[in-house]
Amino acid sequence: MTTTNLLEFDLDGLAVFCERLGEKRFRATQLFRWIHQRGASDFDAMSDLAKSLREKLRGCAHVQALPVVSEHVSSDGTVKWLFDVGDGNAVESVFIPEDDRGTLCISSQAGCAVGCRFCSTGHQGFSRNLTTGEIIAQLWFAEHSLRKRLKVDERVISNVVMMGMGEPLQNYSALVPALRAMLDDHGYGLSRRRVTVSTSGVVPMIDRLGNDCPVALAVSLHAPNDALRDNLVPLNRKYPLTELLEACNRYLEHAPRDFITFEYCMLDGVNDQPEHAEELIRLVKPVGRAGVRCKFNLIPFNPFPASGLLRSPQNRVLEFAKMLGDAGIVTTVRKTRGDDIDAACGQLAGDVKDRTRAAERMAKQRTIPLKPVF
Repeated sequence: MTTTNLLEFDLDGLAVFCERLGEKRFRATQLFRWIHQRGASDFDAMSDLAKSLREKLRGCAHVQALPVVSEHVSSDGTVKWLFDVGDGNAVESVFIPEDDRGTLCISSQAGCAVGCRFCSTGHQGFSRNLTTGEIIAQLWFAEHSLRKRLKVDERVISNVVMMGMGEPLQNYSALVPALRAMLDDHGYGLSRRRVTVSTSGVVPMIDRLGNDCPVALAVSLHAPNDALRDNLVPLNRKYPLTELLEACNRYLEHAPRDFITFEYCMLDGVNDQPEHAEELIRLVKPVGRAGVRCKFNLIPFNPFPASGLLRSPQNRVLEFAKMLGDAGIVTTVRKTRGDDIDAACGQLAGDVKDRTRAAERMAKQRTIPLKPVF
């Protein structure tokens, strides 16, 4: 008999499921707390649930994490898990411990169809979207396994970033219930400011997210003009920079933060010249009209052979950051974490049964010379 994994539901969805069993909403709230706050998967252990409900649940439901294929721990404390999602696919999640927070980077797809030139996930191609349960299972497993490992009862993960494998906004219907479970006080109780969705720029879905479930937004920018971004981030051909920045400003009307984070991967000789910095400044702070309230996060590129790209020298990254900062733009340089276990930004690759002929597309893309465009 097929049973339902209760990790697939946010609280409203679980309430509907319980109503079908003839139970009231408060039972769903109790059940939701047991699953997400306590990490329980055994219905018999859920002592304040009616015995009759526990019996019903045993016959039609289960709570199950994704099978763990491997776990690697970096010298800096970063932990990377590879989860089996079936049919030859596996996805990666990364926990990054800091003194003042614990951040979990979660995947939303098995692979990615966007095909950004500097991202190893894109070079693997795309197999399928993850379900809500597969998205939230990464948090469920990481939170409760880390509590056991660290021998603590309080919450370990304070921040979630949807920056793992995949383009989250291309899996919108599964993403939003997962976000709601993260935010729910009966679930993980995370602040909207501490849950971040990263997108390469799916403009219509940025607008929908602002209305449906506004959280912090990070946009993978990586270029100051359309000509260069078309090559680095192919989605730009559909949603060019002008449309993207307008969507960012619309999102700010709903966002829990008063700025958008622009991620900018520093590529040697490609997008890291002073002229690029000057163009970025004009892009987000144009003279005579409103710009975008933003913060830049400069990301050291993590090279992999198929990309044909190199990391910008550190001195050039710092000079670039200074130019943006001197123009009044808050700018940080991301600290590289977990690179000794291939867990740093852009390195998550998992294992994907490609359905998109990515290798062929990427090979053609690499034949296009990447010269600085101003």
